Amino acid sequence: MKKMRKLMTWLAGCAFMLAAMPGMALAAGGGKEAAVVIVADTRKLDGILYWWAEMYNESHLFFAILTMLIIPIVGCILGWLADIVMTHIGIDLKHRELAEK
Repeated sequence: MKKMRKLMTWLAGCAFMLAAMPGMALAAGGGKEAAVVIVADTRKLDGILYWWAEMYNESHLFFAILTMLIIPIVGCILGWLADIVMTHIGIDLKHRELAEK
């Protein structure tokens, strides 16, 4: 029951944030359309950096969505790797008995 309530609270919070995003974007822009177009300079880029900059130039929305997905996924992967390394060198993160003495 508690887990279901937590899940519902989390989902409601996510829905509220998603619903509030357009309004926040309008408020940040002062409610008017910007006259300036910002593009990434791709003249000296190649490989994945060129692809990333071109994606930004072609679709800011797709770039933003992909960035919002990549950052937490990479964070979880790096956290998992840090946990493996720390466990391998003898630091136990699952039991806090040593830290609380």
